[in-house]
Amino acid sequence: MREETLPAFEQAFGTLRQFTRVRSAATRPLEQCELCSAGLAHEHSHLVELLSRQILCACDACAMLFDGMEKSKYKRVSRRAQHLRDFEMTDGQWESLLIPINMAFFFISSIEGRVIALYPSPAGAVESLLPLEAWNEIAANNRPLSRLKPDVEALLVNRVGHAHGIASAEYYIAPIDECYKLVGLIRTNWKGLSGGADVWTEIARFFSELRSKADVVSGDANA
Repeated sequence: MREETLPAFEQAFGTLRQFTRVRSAATRPLEQCELCSAGLAHEHSHLVELLSRQILCACDACAMLFDGMEKSKYKRVSRRAQHLRDFEMTDGQWESLLIPINMAFFFISSIEGRVIALYPSPAGAVESLLPLEAWNEIAANNRPLSRLKPDVEALLVNRVGHAHGIASAEYYIAPIDECYKLVGLIRTNWKGLSGGADVWTEIARFFSELRSKADVVSGDANA
């Protein structure tokens, strides 16, 4: 039957239904749970898929399903952030880790059974071969590393200012999604050979925000 021959009330209902669809699309949350498609607030939980290391947005209900669950493909990302004020690492120890830049994060992979080192680059996160002996020496001198939660937390190191003699090195226990957030902002803001002013502004903002919400841990390096 042609649309112009439909009864008036059916035409009106069809118009209302189209309007509702348009309005629903316009008011739909910008982000949705990647497991159940529920709408998400700006601040929401994340899951990490262990095999792919992919970060997924999740509603509280879905995130709680994987909170502390063993033998699952997902883990809920920790929200703990700590600024390790007394972290001990010499320049020689850092160089022994074979990281080509002065910024990196280290996490324990439960899938691979080892510590993985990644550093940000204009192309994304790059894995670096991590000498086990070098890491073990650093871990033995810094007790907080013994409490690092596998897969969902990382030691985040920023030695850029230290390398240029303008700031102290910074060390954090950070949620793994924050580490990948840093990788993302570097990848999207990098320009030219040196990165450009914008990317360094974003990096400074990132660490300022992380510093402001991290608990300060002092005097625990060798305890």
